[in-house]
Amino acid sequence: MDYDFKMKTQKERTKVEDLFNYEGCKVGRGTYGHVYKAKWKETSDGKEYALKQIDGTGLSMSACREIALLRELKHQNVITLIRVFLSHTDRKVFLLIDYAEHDLWHIIKFHRAAKAAKKQVVVPRGMVKSLLYQILDGIHYLHSNWVLHRDLKPANILVMGDGPERGRVKIADMGFARLFNAPLKPLADLDPVVVTFWYRAPELLLGARHYTKAIDIWAIGCIFAELLTSEPIFHCRQEDIKTSNPYHHDQLDRIFNVMGFPQDKDWEDIKKMPEHHTLTKDFKRSSYSTCSLAKYMDRHKIKPDSKAFHLLQKLLLMDPNKRITSEQAMQDPYFQEEPLPTQDQRF
Repeated sequence: MDYDFKMKTQKERTKVEDLFNYEGCKVGRGTYGHVYKAKWKETSDGKEYALKQIDGTGLSMSACREIALLRELKHQNVITLIRVFLSHTDRKVFLLIDYAEHDLWHIIKFHRAAKAAKKQVVVPRGMVKSLLYQILDGIHYLHSNWVLHRDLKPANILVMGDGPERGRVKIADMGFARLFNAPLKPLADLDPVVVTFWYRAPELLLGARHYTKAIDIWAIGCIFAELLTSEPIFHCRQEDIKTSNPYHHDQLDRIFNVMGFPQDKDWEDIKKMPEHHTLTKDFKRSSYSTCSLAKYMDRHKIKPDSKAFHLLQKLLLMDPNKRITSEQAMQDPYFQEEPLPTQDQRF
């Protein structure tokens, strides 16, 4: 973040409660703070905003990072930062951003509950396609600007409600996002454990020393599978998310139970992973010989010969070097068959 902006923000301390009605309107929690639904007190148009209160006081490094990125990012599928406030009384930082009525976590939860009640309710296939295309479009924009999100999950994918942007996806919560460049920076220079376990790519779980755009692509594959089935594809027992050890036995076991154990020919560099020795000690390839993504998805009525399955396979390749890019995914035949993706979806 540039020095002038930081100084200006610190001088313009404002009592946020004097400008907005938001007390008792908490709608969620992000990586680094609470989110409230807010309305300007001095206008009568009724327009709603999201007011994100950053944890801690003052402009911390994490707050500066998120603000700096959001100030530069301008895309219809990435959340928009409207204004930054620094409270005069308690030095709390507030970000004023788009308010989205829905997120994928709640949309999927609704359909999962209906499924558990034996109701014939699934996320409509056209809606799945439209949501996925917009996620890919937003991530392609981030990756094209050398930004990795690093914490993609359904709760961070917002969807606008009624209004001019109805049905539009907004990728949110940039608290874990980082700039990357070539040559790639070693992961140890940042923080080794990122992304909620269920959406974490296998190379991260095996202690990869360098991170690439492929970690976001794996997470998108997980979200795609979840939209198709209403179930988190790699669900496992959640442990301490702040652990400094990237290796996670239970999460790897869950991935292998769905995908099968990776063959050397499918992921040649797996032997170079820092945790490869631990992997070979903890797991037997033969234990997963009957497991495959095709079998898992077929149980959820997604046929292996469908274009949806073919795209999912490319997103969830174990070898990050072979994983499809966001740009390639947007050009996949899946998006060229009816129903075509649209922005305008009702929820």
